[in-house]
Amino acid sequence: MAKICQCCGRGPVTGNSVSHSNRHTRRRWLINLHNVRINFGGETLRVNVCARCIKSGFVRKASLSGQ
Repeated sequence: MAKICQCCGRGPVTGNSVSHSNRHTRRRWLINLHNVRINFGGETLRVNVCARCIKSGFVRKASLSGQ
């Protein structure tokens, strides 16, 4: 599964993990993805969306009582 938000396009960020002795090793910061059901054009879809898009209201979750 690609770690990319299907709403805003955010993905993992890369950088260095720096130890106390100042050695650098590569690492990744992953985004907080959730697999949610949304209403899109009258149908229900499952999409991978980051928590920032859910909290800011870019995506509305589908209600369970709507089925």
